Amino acid sequence: AKLFAESGVIVIASLISPYRADREQVRKIHKEKQLEFMEVFVDIPIGDAEKRDPKGLYKKARAGQIKGFTGLDAPYEPPLDPEIRIKSHEMTLQEEVDTIIRALQARGILTATDHTPTWYPALLPPDGGMDWQPPAYSTYSTAAAVKFPQVLLNDIDLQWVQCIGEGWAAPLKGFMREGVLLQSLHFNSMLTDPLGLTGNADFTERQTNFDDYSTKLQMGERVDMSVPIVLPITAATQKMIEGSKQVTLVSPTGKPVAVLTNPEVYEFRKEEVISRLFGGMDPDHPYIKVLMAAGPYLLGGEVELLERIRYNDGLDSYRLTPAELRERFIQHGADAVYAFQTRNPTHAGHAYLMQDAGRQLKAKGYKKPLLWLTPLGGWTKSDDMPLDVRIHQHQVVIEEGMLPADTVMAIWPSPMLYAGPTEVQWHCKSRRNVGARFFITGRDPAGIKRSKNKNQMTVGGDFYDGNHGRYVLQTSPGLGEMKILSFSKVYYDKLDNKMKPPDKSRKSDFLSISGSTMRALAKKGAPPCPDVIADNWEETKPCIPNGFMVKRGWDLMIEYYQDPKNTKWIGYSRMMSQPLIAQGNFVTKGTFGKPSWSLYFQNSEGDTISPWHDLQLYPTAGAAPAAGRIVNMMVEIPMGRMEKLEVNKEVKYNPIKQDVKKNQPRYYKYGIPFFNYGMLPQTWENPQKKDKDGHMGDGDPLDVMEIGSKQLPTGSVVQVKVLGIFSLIDQGEVDYKIIVINKDIQWHLR
Repeated sequence: AKLFAESGVIVIASLISPYRADREQVRKIHKEKQLEFMEVFVDIPIGDAEKRDPKGLYKKARAGQIKGFTGLDAPYEPPLDPEIRIKSHEMTLQEEVDTIIRALQARGILTATDHTPTWYPALLPPDGGMDWQPPAYSTYSTAAAVKFPQVLLNDIDLQWVQCIGEGWAAPLKGFMREGVLLQSLHFNSMLTDPLGLTGNADFTERQTNFDDYSTKLQMGERVDMSVPIVLPITAATQKMIEGSKQVTLVSPTGKPVAVLTNPEVYEFRKEEVISRLFGGMDPDHPYIKVLMAAGPYLLGGEVELLERIRYNDGLDSYRLTPAELRERFIQHGADAVYAFQTRNPTHAGHAYLMQDAGRQLKAKGYKKPLLWLTPLGGWTKSDDMPLDVRIHQHQVVIEEGMLPADTVMAIWPSPMLYAGPTEVQWHCKSRRNVGARFFITGRDPAGIKRSKNKNQMTVGGDFYDGNHGRYVLQTSPGLGEMKILSFSKVYYDKLDNKMKPPDKSRKSDFLSISGSTMRALAKKGAPPCPDVIADNWEETKPCIPNGFMVKRGWDLMIEYYQDPKNTKWIGYSRMMSQPLIAQGNFVTKGTFGKPSWSLYFQNSEGDTISPWHDLQLYPTAGAAPAAGRIVNMMVEIPMGRMEKLEVNKEVKYNPIKQDVKKNQPRYYKYGIPFFNYGMLPQTWENPQKKDKDGHMGDGDPLDVMEIGSKQLPTGSVVQVKVLGIFSLIDQGEVDYKIIVINKDIQWHLR
């Protein structure tokens, strides 16, 4: 069997092997050659075996004509943990065959293809089979897509769209329908049928049917899917898309990015999702807060990207699709890829894990194992290190030789959930989908501290035990051919300035350098330590130990931690766009999409002017209100754009600036604006004047909503006809909205 398996043949040895020791010896022989071995237990009562005996051997054995007959006068030691169990007295022949085929598929041994790709077995196949491909780019053009009902995404939603559309979440092809979500929550997996053996090849793409009790649903192949990849929507959105066969998904900047087909809307049972995903409740857990603030419905359906997702933040060159990464691995000639996930800067402790993993693989006989450094690029909590700082620091670490020179670094697009053992299975699965055969894990993957919120059973401390994530990952049933390279915590050895597992015989020589210690040292700009580190270093922490991080990398840490609130940092993958600005005399400053951006107005002589005070309210200077309801509107936010731009009252000349909240850019979040938004020059909502209910103005110019059919650029000055007005009460202040339409539009014919 071993000789045939070495030549790539699948061998079924259909013989009785009664002794465990013999079977384990065969397993060992295969393992030494890195070959899969699967023990099959045909688990049936001996009476049923006798009934099926065509040669009458049992009868002869009972008559004493055959001695040492297994199960009668010779022992049979049943397998303790077989890979496959066949209860043939309860199963049809086809069910037995399907069970074996599914087991072979789950291990990546039997694939849904009639050929073996050249990259296998160096790279593992994605869940769904050798030939599985991510959804093709949509056949709809952007012009066609904007005619469908539009669903506004937030940053996290967009990151999930990228995970789905590029193939990181294979075999999932869209946001989870309710049936798939239930499987993910309760089994950490989903059913799939790549070969169509059960007639359910499109099972995950069908509307969930709770009246389907077919046993065939249980016969599909199960693959890892430990986290809910869902799209929350508001009640207003649910009503808007009702009855639609397609909807268009729109980025936070207003850019159509994908089409979702055959939509399925269902109730978002938040408590169920949170309790199953996190295994507990903490109202101040960052991702739990995200889920609790989301809409009351979930939208499922298959997703087709309109084009490649680009964030335009200067980091797109580090964003490679799974297909591009596979090609990169092949170009390197890798015979195995080992992946390391991180959302922290790389120090010598991380480098030890990655370097030692490479050494282990070479000791196993691999000739060209390739390290894939895969930093998380999606949403993270506000006090995590920004994405751009991490990426540039990783690049420096590679250039300085702390990691292998051929290391492939590429951003992983998923958001961070901080869901401990459940989430780390997703981290592992998505890297396997790209081809990684090995995954490095250390202590407390995807962990987080509990909050100090007293409205919970446990306050403070770790949300998850630091060993649980690693342990669960090692014992996960959905690993397939992937292997886990597991490491315990490493320490800094003062004798040779290296990170390693501690030597218990000389504990005093080892330092524990935590993340909080590293941050504190960077914040105060700690210099390198002398060659001999003082014995009281852990009490005083005056310097950064030599070799803990390369100098250029440490300089980046100092730069960030000494100025963490600087708006130049890129916290995580957030789509940036270019402004749509009217033709005219303008001066822009800063980067669009960041708090630094400003648009200043100039007159024909080049002098800076205020759009609030110097532009005219009426088209004809000095015209009285009685002259008609035609006024000048100055556009701040073009129709369909999400960036919240407004005239700034506090800055000289009142430029249009990006509005911010907690030092972060603000975006319109209540749907796709079907209007151009702006203000009326030389108007003011008087904060000293009260209405009959005691509400005062907010001190801003009058806001205007132009409801024509044409997108108007920022800075446009347009003559509009006043149609009406409504007022809002916002935190005790009156906020008027003037409804207008471009005077050149024959609005009465619309």
